[in-house]
Amino acid sequence: MAINNAKHIVSEINGVRCTIVESGITLERAAFLKDLLSSNNLDVIELQEPSASPDAEPKYTIGVSDLLFNPVFAVYERQLMTPAGAPVTPGYWNQECTDCDPRYWVRRKGARKGLDG
Repeated sequence: MAINNAKHIVSEINGVRCTIVESGITLERAAFLKDLLSSNNLDVIELQEPSASPDAEPKYTIGVSDLLFNPVFAVYERQLMTPAGAPVTPGYWNQECTDCDPRYWVRRKGARKGLDG
């Protein structure tokens, strides 16, 4: 589940009921999320999805055993921390930056013509 969709999905991975964080992701994305969530003391469960063809790149599903965990709320309520100790921002979660501005909005002078004075 990306952080632009707040739908809470609970499913079973390897016999364990868990909250699905993201599915259909690459190995690199799965490793990033596993490291991030593990460093925040969440029990991470990973599943390699069966592929339709043998030549296709494998896709993964990442879940956590905490059934109340919601990644959207965790990111925007600043409940998750990076390994460096900074709050996880939407940009960091989406792997758009590593040293992100903790404000997910920034007011810029002149951004709205005539309203910012």
